[in-house]
Amino acid sequence: MDRSLYVAMSGAKQILLAQASNANNLANANTPGFRADFEQIRSMPVFGNGYPSRVYAMTERPGVDLSTGSLQTTGRDLDVAINGDGWLAVQAKDGSEAYTRAGDLHITPAGQLVTGSGLPVLGNAGPIAIPPAQKVEIGSDGTISIIPQGANATALAILDRIKLVKPEKSQLEKGEDGLMRIKDGTPVEATNEVQLVTGSLEGSNVSTVEEMVQMIELAREFEYQIKMMKTVEDDGNASAELMRIG
Repeated sequence: MDRSLYVAMSGAKQILLAQASNANNLANANTPGFRADFEQIRSMPVFGNGYPSRVYAMTERPGVDLSTGSLQTTGRDLDVAINGDGWLAVQAKDGSEAYTRAGDLHITPAGQLVTGSGLPVLGNAGPIAIPPAQKVEIGSDGTISIIPQGANATALAILDRIKLVKPEKSQLEKGEDGLMRIKDGTPVEATNEVQLVTGSLEGSNVSTVEEMVQMIELAREFEYQIKMMKTVEDDGNASAELMRIG
């Protein structure tokens, strides 16, 4: 009895974890540049002293969906989208270099260029700072040009260049903060191969229909595990009743 109960209990627990991943994908269906997480459940023998006669379910994230999302034209000067493969380099909250496709950029009151989630955008020499300017333009190669405050409208000056990278997809892994990093933690060199589309944003690659179907399937699987635990309980009660009769 305890073996059946253990298998059903572990299955229910792992389905809850899969539901959390599914819910996170749905919650970010409208997040610019978001990459959906895959999840799968597989059986894992319980190893220890003696023969591994028990098997439990284990949820794992086998990877991330790196397909591109749809481009949405916004007309906003500081909105940029990656054209094809590539990533924007940003400074994560822990100070490390990370990569994102979210191009909803803005300038803080302190003059720092950041993403929509407040992460500093990296340039040639670290986080990009924008001095007071009449106009800020971002070129297709990531070059940032400004017209300084009080300057002539034709006095367009190049300020910095957004660090754009194009690592091999097999080298990337997604952190708990939703940012991509190289597996060995080393920064990637900037490349001229990546091009930007200004005035546009890349949407999330989450398919809400597929995620909703997955949510329903996970709910049904969780219900099956609960029913199995109930069956084990009923069998245990019936066995105890027979023992009392004897």
